[in-house]
Amino acid sequence: MDTLYLQPLKENDMERTLILLKPAALQRGLVGEILRRFENKGFCLVGMKMMQLGEQILEEHYFHLNGKPYFPNIKKAMSASPVIACCIEGLEAVKTVRLMCGATNGREALPGTIRGDFSISVEQNVIHASDTEENAAIEIKRFFSENELFPYYRANSQFYYAGYELN
Repeated sequence: MDTLYLQPLKENDMERTLILLKPAALQRGLVGEILRRFENKGFCLVGMKMMQLGEQILEEHYFHLNGKPYFPNIKKAMSASPVIACCIEGLEAVKTVRLMCGATNGREALPGTIRGDFSISVEQNVIHASDTEENAAIEIKRFFSENELFPYYRANSQFYYAGYELN
């Protein structure tokens, strides 16, 4: 086998993004199905933890919605049960994960996307995903400390990426 495929991906080529599996995903038993989609796509799950979101982290994470009339509903929905925070790593992770999630409004999300298949709501849309590389970096730090992230090389990466994408 060509040693090109055995080399780990360069760290600077990798993107990380945050996803939150919302209370709706946990309550509906969708966690495994959603995570399976990201793993099947070829992403590495480098961090994952279950947590109950409190007032402080909700205020910080959704600061851009503070003052909107629906903000209290979002806080209530996001604290209805624990969430599962995940850090996912791969080439163009932010853009690709957002495409896989689909439109924020589940009624507008295309079939085949996570929200298109599992949501018919804006508020109960089962998943959050970082929208930019910059926000992903901020959000990952909000939910994970550096010692909670475990980058690794997937032995089968050559079957997800072309050789030139691995170096």
